[in-house]
Amino acid sequence: MRAKLLAALAVALSVCGCSALSAPQALAVGALGPGHSHTRALAAASRGPSVSGALKALRQSGAIEEATYTQDYSTYVAAKAALAKLSGTRRQELAAVLANVQALAAAGELVPTRLATVFMTLEHNRQWWTTEPLPAADARTSFPGSRIVWEYYPGQGLQIQWLATFGEANGYYLSGHENSNLRQLLNEVIPLATERAGGIAWEYMFDFDGGKPPWTSGLSQGTAIQVLTRAWSRFKEPAYLTAAQRALGIFEQPPPQGVRVVTPVGALYAQYSYAPTDRILNGFIQSLVGLYDYTQLTKDPLGESLFEAGDAEARAIVSYYNTGAWSRYDQFGESDLSYHELLTEFLQHLCERTNKGPPIPPIAQTNVPIAGDDLYCTTATAFTVDLETPPVIALLSKTLSAHARAGVQLSLSKVATVSLTVRHGSSMVWSNRALVEAGKPKLLWITPSKGGTFTVTLTATDLAGNATTTTGTVVVKSH
Repeated sequence: MRAKLLAALAVALSVCGCSALSAPQALAVGALGPGHSHTRALAAASRGPSVSGALKALRQSGAIEEATYTQDYSTYVAAKAALAKLSGTRRQELAAVLANVQALAAAGELVPTRLATVFMTLEHNRQWWTTEPLPAADARTSFPGSRIVWEYYPGQGLQIQWLATFGEANGYYLSGHENSNLRQLLNEVIPLATERAGGIAWEYMFDFDGGKPPWTSGLSQGTAIQVLTRAWSRFKEPAYLTAAQRALGIFEQPPPQGVRVVTPVGALYAQYSYAPTDRILNGFIQSLVGLYDYTQLTKDPLGESLFEAGDAEARAIVSYYNTGAWSRYDQFGESDLSYHELLTEFLQHLCERTNKGPPIPPIAQTNVPIAGDDLYCTTATAFTVDLETPPVIALLSKTLSAHARAGVQLSLSKVATVSLTVRHGSSMVWSNRALVEAGKPKLLWITPSKGGTFTVTLTATDLAGNATTTTGTVVVKSH
């Protein structure tokens, strides 16, 4: 299963009025080995322009001002000088961030609107790895005078966590009394958007699970649109509405620049711009919540068309993600507990928007309000029930061969930790325990050399802590 961006949601479930959620186990970004960052940086430099060369070309063409050139070049030189004095983890992390900058330059990706984020990231990493304590993996932080949320990705240094940042902004909005913090944060992030897909996007500037920077996400972008529009509705500041309108671009364009994946019935908005074949439902649903809120507040026909295309696809596929006992994270496997709860909450929000209260007034040129569909409500309810329903487990194996690395097969209704205990008479002869997904998995039992009848006890404990125990017998046959 592809590593999941939503480890960002330890603070970000305020994105849409959600409660806080912890998912520390969900992020699987492998740390780079010693020397890896230097190797990649040298390879990148050999393929295309250097960082200094790319900056000089931008200055000479008039694409950036002399002051921007001087500041960014100085940041780069300072980071390289600092790297030479570091060792161990500190050197590895700063080297990884430098390698990303060098790779962007070599690929011709150091465009003017991207520079602010790239060199802010480099400078903050230089500061951190030369002066601050080593953080825990996935730790969050912010820098003095700023509300932007940063996260430590081992092997990639400190990076802006856009989803958590826009979740923080939503938290300020929903509090009703932190308007100054909301204004500050949005005023910080708007200049950090990059021209992309005919509009703007907030990009991630690090390697992530096979994706190379710069990449973006329908999930974080949908949340950005949501809070920018909310802020505009409260403050009536045109810059917030303009940013929200321009942020629609990635929902119009296909990957890798955008996230729009055309389907037979509408469009799916990819969670990762570099992975259009991943069908991750929770991020898709939240992007629809953001588009709905944008359209409700602005009455923009483009927002409505984007929502309706996604809504049509969501209504066509949501049932597939309900196994009848638990939710699927993507088209391949079941959700962990955090993502099950997250998807449930996002579906509840979409249910509230499309099924409760009067419909959005018809929008000019369409004359059709956004349609409601109780599928979101019924699925959210089913997933809520799943959180309190024990798994169903049964022993399928009846006979096994003696002296074998046998698999005890069982049927299981949902992902759970299954404990296997084998007894012969009153003596326990084998035990095993594993986290397995729904279906007909097998648990290892090295059977004895002598045959006989054995009592097998299976206990399944699902991710929410609900447990079921069943007992059966297995005959071990000698040859």
